[in-house]
Amino acid sequence: MRKALFALPFVVLALVAAKDSPPAAPTLTVVPPAAIAADPTNKLTLELSTGGKVVILLRPDAAPNHVQRIQQLVQRGFYNGTVFHRVIPGFMAQGGDPKGTGEGGSELPDLKAEFNSLPHLRGTLAMARADSPDSANSQFYIAFGPKVALDRNYTIMGRVIAGMDAVDKIAVGEPPAEPTKIVRASLEAAPAVVAAPAVVTEPAQPEVAPAPTGG
Repeated sequence: MRKALFALPFVVLALVAAKDSPPAAPTLTVVPPAAIAADPTNKLTLELSTGGKVVILLRPDAAPNHVQRIQQLVQRGFYNGTVFHRVIPGFMAQGGDPKGTGEGGSELPDLKAEFNSLPHLRGTLAMARADSPDSANSQFYIAFGPKVALDRNYTIMGRVIAGMDAVDKIAVGEPPAEPTKIVRASLEAAPAVVAAPAVVTEPAQPEVAPAPTGG
């Protein structure tokens, strides 16, 4: 199934009264905790065919299972040679599909959503998905600017901390005529092999009705 970002034209407010509300999850901030920022296993570098280099700080405090998936795939060389197959000016650059069509992924199972309170800002890294919230696998996107409509509807797992100018130069198109390629994706340090961390949950949010795109 094609993994894409959906236009979200309206929000259906569904205020649900609950006598026993779940405990609030720890508050996430745009500025990462010092321990997260200092951990070299959270530093992801993308070397692009344009000659540019993009450095991303991953946020395991926000989306532990999605970050672990990215780390696993990077260590396997999965992203090396893949292209940015869907790049929309002012919106986002999407990649991570070995087929280069928006319909591929890894052989690993799809991930359960880890929607969180981090906002879509310039340089935000998040996972692309199909209609189901729990369909993210390997494809990701980098936002060119703020996109409030996507907040809490896609799993945000990091942000560009260096090389956003290289992101701005990624070839545009759906798909681009000559797509920009990830020559090599690497981590500053390899993470220890551990069991999948527990999912971070946050208070339920209003439902959002997505409008399907042309694929």
